[in-house]
Amino acid sequence: MDARGHVSGRVPGRHRTRFYGLSTCIWCRKTRQLLEELGVPFDFAYVDLLEGAELESVLAELESFGRGETFPTLVFDSASCVIGFRPDEIRRTLET
Repeated sequence: MDARGHVSGRVPGRHRTRFYGLSTCIWCRKTRQLLEELGVPFDFAYVDLLEGAELESVLAELESFGRGETFPTLVFDSASCVIGFRPDEIRRTLET
């Protein structure tokens, strides 16, 4: 499993979407599956597979949203986020 990457999706994205999760987390897996089912392009990072400066950078970004290390986390346009597997909230955010 890659620690970081990009999923192209099949529909143009309205938002720059970033997914942060843990490689062993069932809720992270469900959140990523939802994004893929919706055809949303997104960048991803599995935080437990990152090291060094890359890990520190991701943790600093997550901390800027005041939630610390809570997964899964979806960040939209570096402006808002959805914490946890919340399909309805994710869909609403993607539609705006």
